[in-house]
Amino acid sequence: MGLFDWMKKDKDNVEETSSIQPEEEREDTEEYKENGITPGTQDEDIPNPKDDDTLGKNEPEEEKAEDKDISEADVLQEDVIDAGEENVPVLDEEEDSEAQSDSKKKGFFGRLVSGLTKTRNSIADSFSSVFAANHIDEDFYEELEEILIMADMGVSTTMNILDELRDEVKKQHIKEPKDCQELLVSIIKNQMSLEENAYDYEQKKSVVMVIGVNGVGKTTSIGKLASQFRKNGKKVMMAAADTFRAAAIEQLTEWANRSQVDIISQKEGADPSAVVFDALKAAKARKTDILLIDTAGRLHNKKNLMDELSKMNRIIDREYPDACRETLIVLDGTTGQNALEQAKQFKQVADIDGIILTKLDGTAKGGIAIAIHAELGVPVKYIGVGEGIDDLQKFDPESYVNAIFAKEGDVEEE
Repeated sequence: MGLFDWMKKDKDNVEETSSIQPEEEREDTEEYKENGITPGTQDEDIPNPKDDDTLGKNEPEEEKAEDKDISEADVLQEDVIDAGEENVPVLDEEEDSEAQSDSKKKGFFGRLVSGLTKTRNSIADSFSSVFAANHIDEDFYEELEEILIMADMGVSTTMNILDELRDEVKKQHIKEPKDCQELLVSIIKNQMSLEENAYDYEQKKSVVMVIGVNGVGKTTSIGKLASQFRKNGKKVMMAAADTFRAAAIEQLTEWANRSQVDIISQKEGADPSAVVFDALKAAKARKTDILLIDTAGRLHNKKNLMDELSKMNRIIDREYPDACRETLIVLDGTTGQNALEQAKQFKQVADIDGIILTKLDGTAKGGIAIAIHAELGVPVKYIGVGEGIDDLQKFDPESYVNAIFAKEGDVEEE
């Protein structure tokens, strides 16, 4: 074949594979308008949701360029195979599973005790001395009140705990302060009990919206959850709907790479609801188990935040009505009572199902988890006590309270 013939054939191939159907573009625009989403322009700055960019995984640029010449149905079908078989390794379900589970539990309790060292040290001496007193009187209760408030359990929660302690002391005819310690710890644990179905969403096709202000560890928490879900055999996808904060998309993309899960994103400044819309379509097409949606941590005012979250919720209800819904708020444990106030503000604009409490290893205010749970009636479901990917774990009230009030040697006993 001559050079001229080869160039002519190549040109014919390019024209054939790069053709765009105007009807598809019009359908996509109408679909956006029906959902109240700003579709964006058709230039290269904001990708069309039909393109593979918004529906693909984190692949090398050369591969993405080739995929643009393939129809959407083919791309989705290929991605199901890629994400399901290549990126997610088959987990060993039987080999030393019980031993590994016990080791992880002991290891995490050790990290929990270590992470709550500042909280424990801030109250340890006072806590020991108050139960060494000779009598149960008003001075005894006042000292306990001061200790609990120092741990940032809050005035309201502290008073409720002490009122219940007083009642139990009378009912059980307790006379010695030393006999009150286990009773107090038991009362605090009961304040934080979780319902049996607290984590049911992990076993269903779920859409999880993660909210919270900037700087609390929201993106990191999503990455850690994604990694853990994937290790448990779930097919996970992220949606980078925080399009306002600089570098938010890049950070979430990095976590997606580390966790080996899919991510749906657009350019910075894009309509967050458009990202959610694209992610829902991709999640259904790829048979995703859990879709984690990162949201903006700060909008201009409460009304903007409420409008944006409401818009996303409407789209989820319309596009994926069968999905199990979960809304988690991420709070920074080092901020103490400010974290409680943040939760109250977000609760006014969103139905919160659970709390992720982070950075507990850097605070003497570990009691804030007890205050949040008691005052808001919203359970703490996950806690973070370190930088490692396994340092975000499901919340266990008993282990948590034991870690705050742990004595020397308790870590080994656990």
